[in-house]
Amino acid sequence: MAEYEVLELGPFPLACGITLPSAQLAYKTYGTLSPAKDNLVLYPTSYAAHHSDIDWLIGPERVLDPTRWFIVIPNQLGNGLSTSPSTLGDPFGPGGAPPFSHLDNLAAQERLLDEVFGVETIALAYGWSMGGQQALHWGALRPERVQRICAVCTAARTSDYNKVFLSSLKATLTSDPAYRDGVFVDRPTRSLRAFARIYATMALSQDFYRDRLWAGLGFSSLEDFLVRSWEASFLHRDPANLLSMIDTWAASDIAANATFGGDLDAALRAIRAPTMIMPSTTDFYFTATDAEAEAAKMPGARFRPIESQWGHRAGNPVQNPADEAVLRAAVAELTATL
Repeated sequence: MAEYEVLELGPFPLACGITLPSAQLAYKTYGTLSPAKDNLVLYPTSYAAHHSDIDWLIGPERVLDPTRWFIVIPNQLGNGLSTSPSTLGDPFGPGGAPPFSHLDNLAAQERLLDEVFGVETIALAYGWSMGGQQALHWGALRPERVQRICAVCTAARTSDYNKVFLSSLKATLTSDPAYRDGVFVDRPTRSLRAFARIYATMALSQDFYRDRLWAGLGFSSLEDFLVRSWEASFLHRDPANLLSMIDTWAASDIAANATFGGDLDAALRAIRAPTMIMPSTTDFYFTATDAEAEAAKMPGARFRPIESQWGHRAGNPVQNPADEAVLRAAVAELTATL
């Protein structure tokens, strides 16, 4: 069995105004689609992640139960499996890849639901971080197709503070000697290591480091944690793809489209599905304060913060059973009447 499947999208118009002659959406499924086609969970990928990086929470005793749900993980454009800078040929690469947006991700995912599965309604749109951005886009732009939303450590619009963080990542990668005239001519190993350490600072909390929680994960020192966990994670990613996804993240805004014309309040009000908004109380860039303000403008939203020392990573608690239990309980509550 193939590790994942690919939907050939053919000529694919992007929101930026460019049409790709051909595009691909890589996806993975878990569980069985019901005869009524009413049990599909859409679980888009987060920053730099492939489906295999986030499918740990799928299992009978985990957050998403494949014995009940048919779970579909679409790999976002730019992540290296779906169409990305690393997969594009002339005239788009190297160095000429067009920007991808969550409008493009939604369009590709809608094609997947329509053409491959014949599914009209998403039972649950579940997402963490950039995956949550995509889930909220579904809720605002296709409200008739989404029954429930669980948006974890994310935002409907990327904040200016978040954009400053992203600009630091972008500046780090593009300052490497291997980056010349908009192209990586060699592997930017030095900058990828620096990139990883910036990310380690922002993705976890001061409490996490103060209490040396990394020691409970099997690391012998803080340096061991930074090298074997964070540097190892980013060193095997394509730097052009990392830059592409930074741009998608920075531009994320559920109101930046013809439907809402930049009116965020109107876009938030359009999310009719019962929605669980779940920030981490120690997340630096998707703050609980911002999440609470957005949730207050969604008619069916419940604000359910995760009390955690794990910062942004509370929303992807692969090594953190306590926070996973919070997510599992929230999904069970949200979907109890489906």
